[in-house]
Amino acid sequence: MAKQVIVGAGAIGSATALLLAERGDQVRLVTRRGTGPEHPGIELVAADATDAARLTEITGGAAALYNCASPLYHQWFTDWPPLAAALLTAAERTGAVLTAMSNLYGYGPVDGPITPQLPIAATHPKLRLRAEMWNDMLAAHQAGRIRAVEVRASDYIEANSILSTVIGKAVLAGKRAYAPGPLDVQHSWTSIHDAARTLVTVAADERAHGQVWFAPANPPLTVRQLATRFAQANHAPRARVTPIPYPVMWTSGLFSPLIKELRTTRYQFTRPFVVDASATTEAFGLTPIPLDEALRDAAARLRA
Repeated sequence: MAKQVIVGAGAIGSATALLLAERGDQVRLVTRRGTGPEHPGIELVAADATDAARLTEITGGAAALYNCASPLYHQWFTDWPPLAAALLTAAERTGAVLTAMSNLYGYGPVDGPITPQLPIAATHPKLRLRAEMWNDMLAAHQAGRIRAVEVRASDYIEANSILSTVIGKAVLAGKRAYAPGPLDVQHSWTSIHDAARTLVTVAADERAHGQVWFAPANPPLTVRQLATRFAQANHAPRARVTPIPYPVMWTSGLFSPLIKELRTTRYQFTRPFVVDASATTEAFGLTPIPLDEALRDAAARLRA
């Protein structure tokens, strides 16, 4: 039974904590308010993870320190730097494997499938931020100060996505749903359970350290196809989805900081955005859970 520390109790942090606890590990889940899933193997810890001394104390003796934090998108420039610095410090002082859950923003607009080997080509500072955090982790890893590994994934199915936050409830209710972008562009979607399984796997495998790995994903679907499959998997009426015109989205951004920030990632839905996670499958045998299983879980979360 190993000790594990996770920062962040959002969808990925909670899924990872439950996965580790159910296999018998001792998990400390760190959030500002001490919230998270209830499980005998999970200790909920209220702490400020930007406090390097406190995070080091919490992480002492842990096999891995998981960065599953998710600051509000429009607060990334203020919230991420101190948190990233504290995580690096805690990993260096304790020897825990620093295992980060990240995204694909750093690659910027792409032509063809996205692989971990693609260069970081984004020019917008916010799109580059997480990639630069990995560069700092990798530099510390290569210098022998820490052991580090990162998992990246496309938009999630069950949480924090177009499906879970925008169109899902309307589809389940048989109402017309409105999507903030084009409906017929191929896009990869990742289950939070596949992201959690990948995190746990690469944290414990020395062959994975010092590299970036993609969480496995089912074949890509357009937003329209995803909504249709979501309705079918949950025995809901036929999905009806209408795109919100970009001028309307742009105007909404004048009143909503979050919508304003989403302008920077619109390119992911106006051109194909497809993940190639074959390297993860080849190295660790990880494959995505059945799509309908993830879609039913997404519906259960919405109904709850």
